[in-house]
Amino acid sequence: MPTNKIIFGFGGLMASGKGTAAKYLEEAHGAKTFRFSTMLRDALDRFYLPHTRDNLIKISEIMRSTFGEDLMAKTMAHDVEHADATIVVVEGIRRMADIEYLKRLPNFVLVEIIADAKIRHTRMIERGENPDDRTKTFEQFLKDHERSTEMSIPEVLQYATEKIDNNGSINELYRQLDVLKEKYGNKN
Repeated sequence: MPTNKIIFGFGGLMASGKGTAAKYLEEAHGAKTFRFSTMLRDALDRFYLPHTRDNLIKISEIMRSTFGEDLMAKTMAHDVEHADATIVVVEGIRRMADIEYLKRLPNFVLVEIIADAKIRHTRMIERGENPDDRTKTFEQFLKDHERSTEMSIPEVLQYATEKIDNNGSINELYRQLDVLKEKYGNKN
């Protein structure tokens, strides 16, 4: 396990660019990425249920209410702590419980990724990560921000020590991520 590991926790509103940022750090700098939604998607797969936003929210609520609000946070912190990489990205931080265990790990940095609502809506439709994303109107997209999984994000992001503005080009995003990586001293 690397002793000089840096852990970037990416938080931001829906379709702000967390996944794009994580993918870039993987490809350009060898980062290992963990997503909170992966464990939910794994459970949905096991039950042969589609990965709709509604199903992801329901299974998250069921697991947290049944096994504790911090269930996913403990799992994530364990995975991150044992990751064999010098740069680790945790994508999709949404709740205070999500950072409670991560912030105990050495070199954890909470990063807010910011993008305007219209830009995020367009990106969500283009990427189509969930089956219901491509057909969402802007009004439905804004309504999704009122769901339980989205409501706590602004509170969590108050604790971010770094901010990435993702309103520009992809190259501007990459430049900011390179600066972030260099700032925290990993020269791998």
